[in-house]
Amino acid sequence: MKLSVKLFVGFLLISALFTAVAIVNFRLSEDVIQNTQWVSRSQIVVRNSAALQRNIIDLETGIRGYLLNGNETFLIPYTQAKDQLPSLFNEITAFTKYSPEQIKKVEDIIRFQNEWQQNYAEPLIAITRADTLGNTKDYSATIDSLVLGEKILMDSMRVAFKDFNAYEYRIRGERSERLSQSIESTRQVSTILTVISVILGLGWAYYITRLITSRIMKMVNLADKISKGDYKTQIVDDAKDELSMLSHSLNMMAKTIDESFSELDRKNKELDQFAYVVSHDLKAPLRGIEVASRWVEEDMGRELPENIREYLTMMRARVHRMENLINGILALARIGRTTLIEEQVDVKELLTETIDLLALPERFKVTMPAHLPVLYTARVQLQQVFSNLISNAAKYNNKPQGRINIAYEEQENFHVFSVADNGPGIDKEYHDRIFIIFQTLQERDAVESTGVGLAIVKKIVEWQGGTIHVDSTPDQGSTFTFYWPKK
Repeated sequence: MKLSVKLFVGFLLISALFTAVAIVNFRLSEDVIQNTQWVSRSQIVVRNSAALQRNIIDLETGIRGYLLNGNETFLIPYTQAKDQLPSLFNEITAFTKYSPEQIKKVEDIIRFQNEWQQNYAEPLIAITRADTLGNTKDYSATIDSLVLGEKILMDSMRVAFKDFNAYEYRIRGERSERLSQSIESTRQVSTILTVISVILGLGWAYYITRLITSRIMKMVNLADKISKGDYKTQIVDDAKDELSMLSHSLNMMAKTIDESFSELDRKNKELDQFAYVVSHDLKAPLRGIEVASRWVEEDMGRELPENIREYLTMMRARVHRMENLINGILALARIGRTTLIEEQVDVKELLTETIDLLALPERFKVTMPAHLPVLYTARVQLQQVFSNLISNAAKYNNKPQGRINIAYEEQENFHVFSVADNGPGIDKEYHDRIFIIFQTLQERDAVESTGVGLAIVKKIVEWQGGTIHVDSTPDQGSTFTFYWPKK
């Protein structure tokens, strides 16, 4: 399965799970809302029931006050309560329409109230008014009978209200309990589903991350091995996805690099062999020419004309120059292609040894700082750099008293060495040219030079990871400064 498909499936599963969590929470919240509405409706029903009871009590109180003293003022509460009863009955009926038991109780209360009002309240009011107007008829027995019936009917309404309220309180208690349970269920289910979603998401992310990271680390290790010269290493990846394609490309790259370096190594060996053969084959005729010139000089003896002797001497000088040129070219070609041993190098001892080997003329004075570092580096190459710079400073110096000053400065990442002289100096336009092979500033016959020395110095320093430059003006001497990197 492709990596993109795995990622898509993972996101799809997590999205589906979160969608399920949202749906479950929505349904649970609907249950909570429904139970909350039931509880709120029950509270309203109880309040309406209490309002009805107060109105019915006002009816009863108004009737009895009127019966006692015949004052119409006592009928005001009765009249007001009677006007409000229809709307209260309609409201409580609307709120209890979902409960058949409560509807029946409300209908019983309405029936009791209508019967009480029509059969007892209104007749009693009529009789009391007639008696108040001076009617001489005796209604005492009738009043007593009506009052007794009114009381019985009112007690029935009180019992009906009591049953109605008791039922509503019980229903509200059940709904409150269900509300608490639904809230708790919603909390638990939401927590469980959320935790499962998070765990699944983190697990899938960990799986994908581990899958990708482990395979990327294989590629990093491959690249690291390639950087260290191990070109035969390969990545084993059978997943057949996008990273497999990248692994295959890296394997092909490693294989191509291995083949290229193998071919390069073979060509280098051929080049080394060719250089050895060429140098040997070139040096042999040169040595033959030198020997032949000496034989001619020896055989002719005093009979040899002076001009011919000069020509033979010039010929041997040219042969020596050619031999030095061949050696310089070979040295330049071998820089960076041979394994050099690195060791602890005391720069002060190295310079002393180099100056002794160069055997400078007595007119030259070489100075160096008291403190010079001890480096862990390729001794041969560092000595070759100093040897070329010091010998050049002496070779081209045209002053009666030559001075060569060696200086040192330590920087954060480099050891900085400089070789300064009091020679003829170099014009600024030639500062870059002198580091090019075969380039010299004087005629070769004036000063014996191959034009390879500074090219070798530049290549050695840059191969080590440093730089070299010259600061000079005509007739003011020259200062060659090179930066030798710290390991």
